[in-house]
Amino acid sequence: MNQPIKRNPQGPAYPTWRQPDGKVVSCTEKIKVLNENLSEIRQLAQDALEDAILMGCDEEQVRKVLNDLVVSLENPYRKRK
Repeated sequence: MNQPIKRNPQGPAYPTWRQPDGKVVSCTEKIKVLNENLSEIRQLAQDALEDAILMGCDEEQVRKVLNDLVVSLENPYRKRK
């Protein structure tokens, strides 16, 4: 169900946002907020990567740290069993 985000040299590409049941999110305001959030996160991550590289850090390590950060995010709305 997860779609990779396609790279677009002219600007950010966005996924087709889906609900947990697989249905497409159709509310344009929700899609706008999700896309804006994704753009902001991408720009912040890009800035962090560039800063780290300029300061002499290993690019692959920085990418791993950023990936690990995303993996560590918690869903506070997850239903408990």
